[in-house]
Amino acid sequence: MSERCMSAVSLLICDDSSLARKQLLRALPAAWPLDIHQASSGREALERIREGGIDALLLDLTMPDMDGYQVLGALRDECLECKVIVISADVQDEAVRRVLELGALAFIRKPADPVHLQQTLASLVLLGDEMPSLGQRNTGQIPFRDAFREVVNVAMGRAAALLARVLGVFVQLPVPNVNIFEVGELHMALADAAQGDKLTAVCQGYIGSGIAGEALLIFHDSEMADMAVLMGTEDYRELEMLLDLSSLLISACLSGIADQIDVVFSQGHPQVLGQHASIDELIRVNRQRWKNTLAVEISYSIEAHDVHFDLLLLFTEDSVELLSRKLAYLMD
Repeated sequence: MSERCMSAVSLLICDDSSLARKQLLRALPAAWPLDIHQASSGREALERIREGGIDALLLDLTMPDMDGYQVLGALRDECLECKVIVISADVQDEAVRRVLELGALAFIRKPADPVHLQQTLASLVLLGDEMPSLGQRNTGQIPFRDAFREVVNVAMGRAAALLARVLGVFVQLPVPNVNIFEVGELHMALADAAQGDKLTAVCQGYIGSGIAGEALLIFHDSEMADMAVLMGTEDYRELEMLLDLSSLLISACLSGIADQIDVVFSQGHPQVLGQHASIDELIRVNRQRWKNTLAVEISYSIEAHDVHFDLLLLFTEDSVELLSRKLAYLMD
């Protein structure tokens, strides 16, 4: 490494997921002269950059409180000097275009490929041309829920990118919620998602390597006509449209999870659980199946349209231990 590259580069990693930060730390060779800092929110990262001394930022997009787009906007508006590489699960073409327009120098999709990350840093942050082997940095233990939330985050982003291409829209992504629910708690979570609307829900079972559950896609009846326009089916058969959209989103999300934990899911046929029904009716019909579950909640919204829908992945209680084993290599 040349003399001009021997001084340490101050690098800030900003991601609300401790697993994502750990994966990035593992990908940074110990031989590189890096002074590494971490932030678990966009607001924390921005405050640290304002203090000065940060040369480069590895930035997530989907974060609570202050997301990556807002951080980039603030850096530009305040003329703060910092080289930004966005590392995100939101891989929509429009997301990439927007972050580059806001001043990011590069975009890397999650989970970041170590070689790609090293090459990007070497070219943009002047770390030199050497590509040493990976060093082992002290990254600590990761709780199951945080690890699985990041896996879901990556899968959610892939599903959104597919939906965006099919509909020609920009999908706004949330931070997914991961919780263990008993049936009463699940009732409350679904009621919150419903927001008082009449609902139609499509359910599809899945199983792979002993990990089993049901995916539940909830549509708000008040938004059905707008959804039909987006899908180009204004003279639509409502049930057919719902099943097509459910198949696309559920399959893409499950595939994204399966790829990361080395599982192949077999999926059942999608079924309509209730049409134009209240949340109470949905719970009453399915109470026995949803006794105790690992629930993942993802709320998709479509920009510039009054359309949103909720995807819940409901894993059986027995699946949690098997998922933990699959995630062990990520959490160690």
